[in-house]
Amino acid sequence: MSEMSAEAQMVLTRATMSVLDSWKLGSEEMGRVLGMSETVRARAFQKYRSHQPFPDDPQVHRRADYILRIAGALRTSYPTNPYMGQRWLRQNHRRLGRTPLSLLLEEGESGLVAVLAELDCTFSWDLSGSRP
Repeated sequence: MSEMSAEAQMVLTRATMSVLDSWKLGSEEMGRVLGMSETVRARAFQKYRSHQPFPDDPQVHRRADYILRIAGALRTSYPTNPYMGQRWLRQNHRRLGRTPLSLLLEEGESGLVAVLAELDCTFSWDLSGSRP
């Protein structure tokens, strides 16, 4: 059982859905990025946008947190262009070897971590074990 309150779960759900919508992802892509079962239908995502929180699943909550952190890093990287995040995700990236979106869709949680590490140097620093 999650330690997150129902209100906090709803805030996480709505914020994450807002980001995924701004990235112009389809329902199937949203489900894959969030690590949800392939049986989750498009109408479930409509409910997530309005009144139903994500399933009480630590993996889904962790992935939603990564998504929000990626969105925040994109806003920091491109503060004057709110559409650049969507574009950045779809452009080939030299260091990642492909588009960041393909990494998110194909590599699951490790893809989310790789994209966040590319965007957020402090996250990457923490991953390296360089912190005392």
